[in-house]
Amino acid sequence: MGQEDRYAHSLRVAETGSALARRHGLDADKARLAGLLHDLARLYAPARLIAECEARGMTIESFERAHPTLLHARLGAAIARERFGVEDPEVLSAIAKHTTGAGEMSPLDCVVYLADSLEPGRKFAERENLLQLALRDLDAAMREVLLLTLRHHARKRGSNAPPALAAARAFGVHWPEEARASAS
Repeated sequence: MGQEDRYAHSLRVAETGSALARRHGLDADKARLAGLLHDLARLYAPARLIAECEARGMTIESFERAHPTLLHARLGAAIARERFGVEDPEVLSAIAKHTTGAGEMSPLDCVVYLADSLEPGRKFAERENLLQLALRDLDAAMREVLLLTLRHHARKRGSNAPPALAAARAFGVHWPEEARASAS
């Protein structure tokens, strides 16, 4: 995805996040802002992601070193604060957690995570049904999207990011060892 496509994606995430937030009684402006800024560092090359995180003194876990693209979420939150003056901890948290999720997620974190996965530009069979589910029940949508994501990443790279596994546990997603092995 190039810069123009990434911009269009961010606009769709902002709109989807805003709609989800309104539906669930959350601050739509915060969801919109987090959606607009969620991929600030997504187009950075892996070496730059690592270098920028190291320059800021950010801890980089071994899984992130092996898969540096995951760093774009946390780095994006730092850039949102530094370059755009975003100080709202809820918005920064939603940006930081939009890629892998985490063991603790606020409703706004969930809205942005789901909006990133379910915006209309995403093309996978379950997208529309999952978006409708998200409009009704954030937690149920989180469970379903996390399970789909775990399966996808287990097949694609043979493992899942520890924060994604923590998010799955937090939302009651059962991801047994045999599911990991058979998905790869």
